[in-house]
Amino acid sequence: MSFWSSKRVTVTGGAGFLGSFVVESLTRRGCENIFVPRSKDYDLVCNEAVERFYRDSKPDIVIHLAARVGGIGANRDNPGLFFYQNLMMGVQLIEQGRLFGVEKFVALGTVCSYPKFTPVPFKEKDLWEGYPEETNAPYGLAKKMLLVQSQAYREQYGFNSIFLIPVNLYGPRDNFDPQTSHVIPALVRKCLEAEKEGGREVVCWGNGTPTREFLYVGDCAEAIALAAERYDGAEPVNIGAGFEISIKELVELIAELTGFQGSIVWDITKPNGQPRRCLDTSRAWELFGFCAETGLREGLHQTIEWYRENQQERLQVSSSG
Repeated sequence: MSFWSSKRVTVTGGAGFLGSFVVESLTRRGCENIFVPRSKDYDLVCNEAVERFYRDSKPDIVIHLAARVGGIGANRDNPGLFFYQNLMMGVQLIEQGRLFGVEKFVALGTVCSYPKFTPVPFKEKDLWEGYPEETNAPYGLAKKMLLVQSQAYREQYGFNSIFLIPVNLYGPRDNFDPQTSHVIPALVRKCLEAEKEGGREVVCWGNGTPTREFLYVGDCAEAIALAAERYDGAEPVNIGAGFEISIKELVELIAELTGFQGSIVWDITKPNGQPRRCLDTSRAWELFGFCAETGLREGLHQTIEWYRENQQERLQVSSSG
């Protein structure tokens, strides 16, 4: 509590999915001065806006969560946009943070940075052992450059920038837009809509064989807060739950929890993405004491119930309007 009480903390993306949970976690820890820049006020792709953001917020610690993200389809449709915007936001925030003299910069990477055929579980030392899976390589490489910059700045300038690599996140407040969402919110929405409308089938991309690891968003927020407080090293750190599940098993679990009893149809003309993803999370435990606490079934239940409640609220607002 004493660590955070005197800190001025800026959380880019703090109004978003993960960011809102991070802000809540910091508040619980006694942080009373949290600045959340909004995109309408600060276009972090633009250097002038980044300079103004630092002048206005005067942070001691910057937690950089803002990103242009999406599922396989969004990555495939916007490779240039995802590369440019994610690279420019991170590079300029770190450079201007150095010039401003911030105490600490927390950069968030992505599991998409790992090579396509990384041995499971992914260890941080494997980051440079090959090229990422093609559909999200531009995004993954743009984020990985922030690790390069963080380590280079630490070596040359003594700049305290740490780099965290979260696995796929899910939970309440996620993006459920079918055009841009990740796999769990997309499946939750498909199953709930099919169940409500009496649909007989749900179509899923690929063949269901790839495996993924999923981390509940609240757990990830706790990991970020712990790392910001306790970790000051140069090495990247995986943030995950330490398990993997096939997409086929995931779909079956979501269908069970949503009450959907129809058929699952696999569209094999669509890409599978990376064959397997599962992180070695031992370094996070050793360096700052993080271990995920929310089981997948419990986290999915909370996600589904949140979507049910908020979808109902949206329908009520639209009907009254």
